[in-house]
Amino acid sequence: MTNLTARLQRLFKPGRGWVIAVPLLWLTLFFLLPFGIVLKISLSEAAISIPPYGPIFDYANETLNVIVTFSNYLFLTTDTLYVSAYWGSVKIALLATVLCLAIGYPMAYAMARAPAHWQLVLLLLVMLPSWTSFLIRVYAWMGILSNNGLVNNVLIWAGLIDSPIRMLNTNFAVILGIVYAYLPFMVLPLYANLTRLDTSLLEAASDLGSRKFNTFLRVTLPLSKGGIIAGSMLVFIPAVGEYVIPELLGGPNTVMIGKVLWEEFFHNRDWPVASALAMVMLAILIVPIALFHRYQSRELEE
Repeated sequence: MTNLTARLQRLFKPGRGWVIAVPLLWLTLFFLLPFGIVLKISLSEAAISIPPYGPIFDYANETLNVIVTFSNYLFLTTDTLYVSAYWGSVKIALLATVLCLAIGYPMAYAMARAPAHWQLVLLLLVMLPSWTSFLIRVYAWMGILSNNGLVNNVLIWAGLIDSPIRMLNTNFAVILGIVYAYLPFMVLPLYANLTRLDTSLLEAASDLGSRKFNTFLRVTLPLSKGGIIAGSMLVFIPAVGEYVIPELLGGPNTVMIGKVLWEEFFHNRDWPVASALAMVMLAILIVPIALFHRYQSRELEE
């Protein structure tokens, strides 16, 4: 009895348990519960009803029946549309991530090396576009990239082209839109990492005769690996499931998993197949998340 009382006192005593309880409750309500619902729907059969799927648990004649089907997952392997959607999403997201890194790293490096009174201004300039509506910014790119848009009009006026170039409703427009929308998510982790870089290491390399480019490759770049990985994950993971940008800027040949999910849920009303699509996409995204978590754990151990 004494041991039980002591355990209850430790459980309800203010401390780490109560601190952990808040994020744990948040994850339970907004991740584990929706995850369980989607998993349940993916294991059910489609039905002409509201909601459009059958129950998993059925109690009749004092008997509880569990009706689980994996046909939705097997169906994904029979249609090349879903395989193309997964591959197209990963390919476009990966290319957009590489471009964000190529553009964002020099920006973050310049911000970190700028005078202290300019760093806040540059940081605000990077974040300023995110303060406006995401949908409005994507719509703006529709006007810029259209046949009568700003880019084509400037190129025709400069005499570089005779007729408009088709840029809208292409994979190029989708990648450009993703790079524009998610570039701050690459710049900010890199900037935070580079500002914490010990400048005495750069001075020591310079004193030892190392050139600036060699110092960057051997000192700055390896030490900023944490920011590179964090920024890449923040861009790649949401870009894989992006729906708005492919829908507005992409064309019929732009097949991404976000568009396919929308069509299965709302056009075909095949919720079990759509849920299976979502579960497979989550399984794909677990791989980079696990690698990132493993890298962070190693960094903390060191």
